[in-house]
Amino acid sequence: MLKNGVLAALILLALAGFLWWQQAGDDDVARPTGDGGQRPVAVQTAPVERGGITGWAIFTGSLSPAAQFDVAARTAGRLDELLVDIGDEVEQGQLIARLDDEEEVQQLEQARAELAVARASLAEAEASRDAARRSLSRTRELREQRVASQSELDTAETEARAQQARVQLAESQVSQQEAAVRAAEIRLSYTEISARWQGEDSHRVVGQRYADEGTLLQTNDPVLSLVSLDPLRGIVFAADRDYARLRVGQQVEVRSDALPGRTFSGELARLAPIFREDSRQAQVEIRVPNAGGELKPGMFIRARVRIDGRDDATIIPLDAVITHGGETGVFRIGDDSETAEFVPLELGIRETGRVEVLEPAITGRVVTLGQHLLSDGVPVRPADDEEAPVMELEQ
Repeated sequence: MLKNGVLAALILLALAGFLWWQQAGDDDVARPTGDGGQRPVAVQTAPVERGGITGWAIFTGSLSPAAQFDVAARTAGRLDELLVDIGDEVEQGQLIARLDDEEEVQQLEQARAELAVARASLAEAEASRDAARRSLSRTRELREQRVASQSELDTAETEARAQQARVQLAESQVSQQEAAVRAAEIRLSYTEISARWQGEDSHRVVGQRYADEGTLLQTNDPVLSLVSLDPLRGIVFAADRDYARLRVGQQVEVRSDALPGRTFSGELARLAPIFREDSRQAQVEIRVPNAGGELKPGMFIRARVRIDGRDDATIIPLDAVITHGGETGVFRIGDDSETAEFVPLELGIRETGRVEVLEPAITGRVVTLGQHLLSDGVPVRPADDEEAPVMELEQ
């Protein structure tokens, strides 16, 4: 019995201590004071402001060249000489590599020799044709004088036609050999690889090297990659909620982690007409001028586009907005600066750390820290007790 009594006394003592601790908790929690009131809750506040606010759509993506293509070998051969390398600037039409051309030179010389033979054969055939025509003319005169027989005239006419056919054959052979020479010249030209592209830009940069000197290349094997660095193309993806507010021609602010503190101006160039089924996003292309060459293809970027804005808006800190009783709003400090009241709000444009209030009209100060301890009519003790009227933001 004595043990049970001691145990009961300990339990009562522990319960009393707990109740005392609960009542003596944090001084900032609203609780009754000795005279039956509530102690004020310490809060931080901020003034309701008026001024300009901008709504931004923010995207992430990467940069890519506005134009890029691989310069490839147009014939098989050993890469004898590479005249440019990664990072070098290349002009339109510039010679950038040479292949071993020994076989092509020999083929061209052979084709030219065969052309010379064909032209000699043509000259011989033309001479034979002219002789046959003269013989035919004499035979016709003799036939008119009844000196030559009809069979002799027929033989002369047949020979003249045969010689004319030989000339035509020789002419065809000459044309054939001329084509062979042109083909050999083209094959020889393929051993010199030049940089040629469509577009108005006169310079591009070597972005990648695929082969080294001495490499045995096959037809269409890439040698170098040429890229255009001004302008660049920013590739980002927009969800449907932002896509509807984007327009070609909108100005874009572009930033890259590789260049902290720098902002580049761009222009929205293209909007994809379809959304990807897996992400429900559409591709957006941004034209980014890069005359200085600071930006590089492959850099990660953050791009933001102004999609809304107001010059004279009611603005509160975003930290002041809470959900209370199922409604979104703020705790406003009353005119007496001693109590707080919850005001449901309709919010508009959101900017970094700020948000626009559409309805209702609100002035004074709002609670930005400590509002989770509040309810309507609870006394407060603002960290800054100064009265703050509606402030005008600098435009």
